[in-house]
Amino acid sequence: MKIILGPSSKELGERIANLTGFRTIAVVTRTFTDGEAYIRLDGESNGEVVVVQTTSPPQDTNLMMLALTVNAAKRNGATKVTAVVPYLAYARQDKIFLQGETISIEVVASMLKAAGVDELLTINVHEKKALTKLPFPAKSVSAIPLLAEYFVQRGFKRAFALAPDKGAMYIADEAKAVLGGEDGHLDKQRDRHTGQVKTEWKALAVKGETCIIFDDVITSGDSIVNAARILQDNGARRVFAACVHPLLIGDAERRILDVGVEEVVGTDSVPSQASKVTLAPLITEELMGNLQARSNG
Repeated sequence: MKIILGPSSKELGERIANLTGFRTIAVVTRTFTDGEAYIRLDGESNGEVVVVQTTSPPQDTNLMMLALTVNAAKRNGATKVTAVVPYLAYARQDKIFLQGETISIEVVASMLKAAGVDELLTINVHEKKALTKLPFPAKSVSAIPLLAEYFVQRGFKRAFALAPDKGAMYIADEAKAVLGGEDGHLDKQRDRHTGQVKTEWKALAVKGETCIIFDDVITSGDSIVNAARILQDNGARRVFAACVHPLLIGDAERRILDVGVEEVVGTDSVPSQASKVTLAPLITEELMGNLQARSNG
């Protein structure tokens, strides 16, 4: 098996290769004067390959680069392509909310299937139901335990794990299993038309506690800012924020820090200054586990 280093995840791909011992294939890229992308694989892609390419902003560009890279692999001898897509763009819309909308993930799935994807691995997909829309085997695994372990190593064992809303309570539960403290959630509502978030307090025992707000993705930072203010108003001693996908659009990180959050911690799903935890061990475990299962089968 070989690792193809997608342009948006080159460092993560190299980390995975170092752990697995698989050979790497570089991707040569450039942009034509009309804005269209060019890619070429710098190495033979015969046999089974893994393409590591996140599709975080700019989503459309990175999705197209993923499709082109996968297709190049298939055209150059790849018998099976596993796409490792840490952040899977357009996965949030897996159903119709308002008349006239499309189901975005179905469009993305059709494109990736046509490009030649045989199997897909992603991390903490926002809606797991979205994976049922994909016309090939797809799996999402969680990096929340890795984030929680980061805080254990920092000396914050037994910190309070907070989910910004009830729907993310499973995330707080995963963090609690590693941290060993308590957990809970706030109440959050989002306007489907404007996207505006309203967060409300729940009675939680956070007075004097170190609290870590866990979420799958931080985009604008509004949910984290609201949650941090609520925690501080109710006596939290220290507040941190952690997410798998640190999109942190615009000045999101600065806004979060400005309300008293001590640190924003993310993974290298989305390369940024907040990417302090690597997904390489988690992805390696999945890839090697799949190989072992097939050899035993």
